[in-house]
Amino acid sequence: MDAVLPVTLEQGPVRLVPLELCHEEGLKAAAADGALWTIRVTSVPEPEQTRAYIENALKARAEGNRLPFAVIHVPSGQVIGSTSYHDIVPALSRLEIGWTWYAQSHQRSAVNTTAKLLLLRHAFETLGAKVVGWRTDNFNFASQRAIERLGARKDGVIRHHAPRRDGTVRDTVMYSLLAGEWPEVKAQLLWQLSRPR
Repeated sequence: MDAVLPVTLEQGPVRLVPLELCHEEGLKAAAADGALWTIRVTSVPEPEQTRAYIENALKARAEGNRLPFAVIHVPSGQVIGSTSYHDIVPALSRLEIGWTWYAQSHQRSAVNTTAKLLLLRHAFETLGAKVVGWRTDNFNFASQRAIERLGARKDGVIRHHAPRRDGTVRDTVMYSLLAGEWPEVKAQLLWQLSRPR
């Protein structure tokens, strides 16, 4: 797998740009659209923690573990959320997609499908990934449904796996998509985006 380096990806209403400190106010506004930090099973930063959230993402990028993006709504130019490649394992040609969240007003729109198409296309067709994974909280049913709609397969559940912000410990639901499955998933995502809404 090629090195996972900062890149800008764009299609339709979505532009994914490397996350930087200059996106702080935009991320605060996006998170405030729905007070997303109050959702127990997400990683959306509280307003006063947004800068630290970005700094931690940039530290992980410098260490080669994560490539964080700001999600830009092209028509308005606004930051509407964030997503990342993470848990990058070059020796296995594996990476995961996660740390994904969008302003409430852009949820249940073409944004997530478009962003995932961009990330998956880049992972499989440019980087040469053999597998792309996802992980989510066992109680984040919306995230599980969204991952399954992409065509990913549920690999299983890792019990008592990761701490939540509220101090409880979550079970983590794991999903993956293999390179050989990508052509069919790509065709489905393109079809979904072509449907009238």
